[in-house]
Parts: sequence; structure tokens; C-alpha cells
Amino acid sequence: MLVRIVKMGFYKQNIDVFLENFDVTKAKIRSFDGCSYLELYRDKKDPSIFFTYSYWESEAALENYRKSELFHAIWGKIKPLFSIRPEAWSVDKIEIVNS
Repeated sequence: MLVRIVKMGFYKQNIDVFLENFDVTKAKIRSFDGCSYLELYRDKKDPSIFFTYSYWESEAALENYRKSELFHAIWGKIKPLFSIRPEAWSVDKIEIVNS
């Protein structure tokens, strides 16, 4: 399983636009073939910084999403809203520790 973490920063006036767009598209992203999990986080100290956290069955599944019309439509809408260059990491989950 591949875990994808994306950090995005938005101009203050664009935060609501981003959140509305995420609300409209989150189910489509989550139901995309190969995606098994999706969460959105907001930084505690800087409310203009957000992170998405998603699980993909493989790197190929993530690449299929990144090449899809859905991704290009979403990215086309949010890219102009960024205040900083987005950053992304693909990582492997090593271990889950439960109490």
C-alpha cells in the first residue's frame, strides 16, 4: 500500500473556495479505482495550510488517478488558489501501533 501526503497552502481569501471544492470532489476521489482512504487535515498553527492523506493500492493506481480527467479538473480549479508551491510525498506504511 502506498500512502500519499500532499501539503497545500492557500491565500486566505481562497480557503473557503478550496474547502467547498474538496467537499464536492472528496467522494469522487475516494471512489477512484485504487483509492481506499482519504482524509483532509488543517495545520494547527497556520490555518491556510492543509494536507491530504490518502491510501492507494499501488503506485500505478496513484499514477492512473494523477493522469485522470478527474485529477486534472480538480487540480485546474485549486492550482490558482495556492499561496505556496504544493509538496507531495509517497511513503510506505511500515507499522500500525494500537494500544
